[in-house]
Amino acid sequence: MRFFPILVFLLFSLSSLAQQTASNRAELEKRRESLLQSIKETQDQLEATKKDKKASLSQLRALQSKLAERQKLISNINQEIGAINKDIQYSAKEISDLQRKLGTLKVRYAQSVRYAYKHRSSYSMIAFLFSSSDFNQAIRRLKYLKKYRDYRKEQAEQIRVTHKQIEHKINVLNTVKSQKDVLRMAQEQQKQEVQKEANETNKVVRELKGREKELSASIAKNQRSLRQLERTIQNLIQREIELARRKAEEEERKRREEERKRLAAAENNRGANGIAINGSSTGNAPGNTKETPSKPTVTTTASRPVAANVSRPSYSLSLTPEVAELSNNFESNRGKLPWPVEKGFIAERFGINKHPVYNIETENSGIEIQTAPNAGARAVFSGTVKTIFNVPGMGQCILVDHGRFFTVYSRLASVSVQKGQTIAMKQNIGSVMANENGEYLMHFELWKVNANDKSSAQNPEAWIAR
Repeated sequence: MRFFPILVFLLFSLSSLAQQTASNRAELEKRRESLLQSIKETQDQLEATKKDKKASLSQLRALQSKLAERQKLISNINQEIGAINKDIQYSAKEISDLQRKLGTLKVRYAQSVRYAYKHRSSYSMIAFLFSSSDFNQAIRRLKYLKKYRDYRKEQAEQIRVTHKQIEHKINVLNTVKSQKDVLRMAQEQQKQEVQKEANETNKVVRELKGREKELSASIAKNQRSLRQLERTIQNLIQREIELARRKAEEEERKRREEERKRLAAAENNRGANGIAINGSSTGNAPGNTKETPSKPTVTTTASRPVAANVSRPSYSLSLTPEVAELSNNFESNRGKLPWPVEKGFIAERFGINKHPVYNIETENSGIEIQTAPNAGARAVFSGTVKTIFNVPGMGQCILVDHGRFFTVYSRLASVSVQKGQTIAMKQNIGSVMANENGEYLMHFELWKVNANDKSSAQNPEAWIAR
């Protein structure tokens, strides 16, 4: 009898593992759909760039992005196949356990049938009842016969249910095997696409190598624009830090002045009360013929030391409670911020980048997002537009304040917001312009004011959603 509890426990454990695997498979399927959608969007951008002969570098970036996405997709399909193999193992194990259970049920049912056959006579049943020594024993025997009949019915029902479970599991197993075959076909197709796109990428690289002088000059020009943009951003943020500190210092000065006036008024009141008391006649002391009134001592505020130099408040402490809360909310959304454009891929990453064709390294304090023609730029978080400015080669730029954090949106052809305007997350703030090579590259930067009131560029990829 101990066999059935153990079997139930094993079946329950296998069922839990199967549910967990099914959940992982669902996540993998969702990721696969996302990767396919990303590849489709990149392909659309690639088709758009092919219309312009000058956009070869843009084509190369799109092809490389597609190759990377396809490699991720193949890896994801491998994981899905692995999860399906586990499902197949679990299903096979469940079928085996159910078949073992069914065999045991059939054996026991056969035993009960044989017993019933041997005692099939109605007379034997009646004799079994009437041979009872008393009425109570007859009632117990009648209950026993009823339980025995119910037990046989239950055995038959268990056999029927187990048969259905086995059939269901076999159908599920066949379905999972079919899914595995479909995924294998998709995997082979993706491998063929990778090879095809790799050949196309090599072709574009060969074409670009013949334009090295022209493109090297363009790269150097772009680097100068990026460095000028970085200096401008640092200066603008430093100005905002100074303005915030001056405002905080002015408020502190006013508060201290009000406190000084209050203390001076209190001292004057105490001095006036002291003159009235000391100047009153208190009578002559024994042995004295004349009482000279004592002169009251008045303490003036001029005799009090006043702190001449007050330590300057840090930028973080100078923030209002509302702005400090905004800053904290921004920081808590690290890794979950929306992209500054609705569709696109990262063409150049934060920090040092090796050029895909030439032996050149470039440095970027932000990221370049290649997007569709005339794409809209949008705010990644709510904040205040601090300034709108221009940098040669970078088009119009927008600096948005989020407390201790600032976001910068560059290479805009037009701007749809104004200085001092409060904006919301995902609000449209302008449109992306095309550069001299026909590329629609959105330049996005994210800066943070540190504890020492110095600003530093952050890697936007760590902040935006993946």
